[in-house]
Formats: sequence, C-alpha cells, structure tokens
Amino acid sequence: MSKIIGTPLPNIPWEDKPANYNMPIWRYSKNPVIHRHDMPHANSIFNSAVVPFNGGFAGVFRCDSRGLSMDLYAGFSDDGLNWKINTEPIQFIGADEEILKKEYRYDARVCFIEDRYYITWCNGYHGPTIGIGYTFDFKTFYQLENAFLPYNRNGVLFPRKIGGYYGMLSRPSDTGHTPFGDIFFSKSPDMEFWGHHRYVMGTFRGDASAWQSTKIGAGPTPIETDEGWLLIYHGVINTCNGFVYRMGAALLDLDEPWKVKYRSKFYVLGPEELYECVGDVPNVVFPCAALTDADTGRIAIYYGCADTVTGLAFTTVDDLLEYVKKNNLEL
Repeated sequence: MSKIIGTPLPNIPWEDKPANYNMPIWRYSKNPVIHRHDMPHANSIFNSAVVPFNGGFAGVFRCDSRGLSMDLYAGFSDDGLNWKINTEPIQFIGADEEILKKEYRYDARVCFIEDRYYITWCNGYHGPTIGIGYTFDFKTFYQLENAFLPYNRNGVLFPRKIGGYYGMLSRPSDTGHTPFGDIFFSKSPDMEFWGHHRYVMGTFRGDASAWQSTKIGAGPTPIETDEGWLLIYHGVINTCNGFVYRMGAALLDLDEPWKVKYRSKFYVLGPEELYECVGDVPNVVFPCAALTDADTGRIAIYYGCADTVTGLAFTTVDDLLEYVKKNNLEL
C-alpha cells in the first residue's frame, strides 16, 4: 500500500471505479464538469487549476473569450463540481509595471506552499515564459518576476521546499506550437532567481511508447507519497492529423526529483469521449490540477478537454502507482 503525504480532504469529489474497468484513471460520469459557455462571453474554459480553500474549493481558470483573448479568472465551489467563476479576469498587482503588462495568460497551476497559494502560468513576455504570482484569498493577486527567459511553458511548483529550496518543473520550448520538449527541474532560494537546472525526462522516440514521442510537460502539482513524488504529466504524438495529447504518470525521487524511479510506458488516460475528441483543438486531455485525500489515497484530476471544456477524472495512489510500476518504461 502506498501513502499520500498530506492532509485529509474528506469532501474530495469522488466516484468509484466502474465495474470491469481496467485503466488506472476513470472519468466523472457527468463530464464535462465545466462547460465552454459557463461564463459570459466565453468561447472555452479549460486547462484550469483547483485547490482546497476555506472548507470548499477555489481555482484559477483559463478562459478564452469570443475574441479568443486568453486570460485567467478566479472561481469558487462548495463541492468541486459546481463552480461560480468570476466574470472579470484576475488583475495582478506588483512593483514592476513592465512585468505587469499583459500579452496573454493561460494554463495556470496553483500550489499551496507555507502560507499562500502560488500561481504559475504561461505568461506572454516577448514570447511564452513562466509567470509567478500568489494570493492569500483568491481576491487580491500579487505578481512576481517571471521565472525564466522566453521560451518556456508548463511551470509547476513542488508543494514544499526540497533541501531548503523551492522547486519547479518546466518545459523549455520555442515561440510557436512547440514541436519538441523535455521536462527540467529548477530550484530557487526566494521564488525570484531560478537555477541549478537539471534534466528530468524527455520524449521517447521508440515504438514502445510513441504516445509521448513529440513533447511532454508536467501537469498538476507533484503529489508527495511515501515512495516519491507522483507526477502526472502530458505526452504528445504528432500524427498525420495533428498533435494528440494524452496523460501519463511517473514517480520521482523525493530528495532529488530530477531522478525518475518509474515512468509509465502506456498512457493512463487518452482522448476517447466526444468532449475530448471534438473541440477547438481536437484529441486533447491536458491535466492541470489534482486534489488528494491522505486518509483514503483518493485523487481527483482536473483536465482540459479538446482545449474547450474542463473534465474531471479519478484514481487512487495505489491504482496509479501499481499501473506505472507494472508498465514501467525501460530506458
């Protein structure tokens, strides 16, 4: 039995695994949990992050407007299923007006560390880079310096310091729809200066695991377990009809998280349902958040579907780790 290191979350959204289902992650039967028009003037709501907050849940949501501008919005829920999302985008405040200028903001992650909720997102600053901010109440948001030079995406923080440093995973990229990408680890003493970059893992070009042959990127905040950091990530293959995004999982070393202990050879969730296969960008599942209950080992994953709506899926730490170990990608 594996154990999640963390706090109990008895009100975690949950459905039991369907009978005779042989995959480690299963979908919420009433997906999508957030529809594309659940906000005024929204074209799509997807690739969004959710955390426990004040006995319920809060989140930062990507909404593309009907003008197709990309921005982040705060939202709240009592049960993690029914959401009220603010109609006005998040307005960050900070010391440097140049950093505060908005080109675009998308694909946020939210991570509680010490006494506040940190938000990382793909921030437009002469190209995509990793924006960092924080909030205490999801009403007032403070923006810090960008973590890296352009170009970078999928900045995901660890939920505690490791060896006295903050840790972040990211995926160096280019300015376009990146046709490549590996995951790296970086650390910082102060959430401002990031360095000591270490390679974590890359694409796999062989036939044995072609679903992650083009690029990969970290998904939700890594989940601390008694065996290591459980990382849920996305992998991409480039097909004759474009990119296909699927979900994978890996186990990283607790003290040196750039060292991979296990990694799934097979994907753990891929686009199959209509809302995952049909949308603004077809054939996409893109995980951004995971709620965990330390008492039961339950995990609820929020993921973007076809760059259009938000889905919810479930697993347990035992289900997922057992599958990854059984189907380990030998490099």
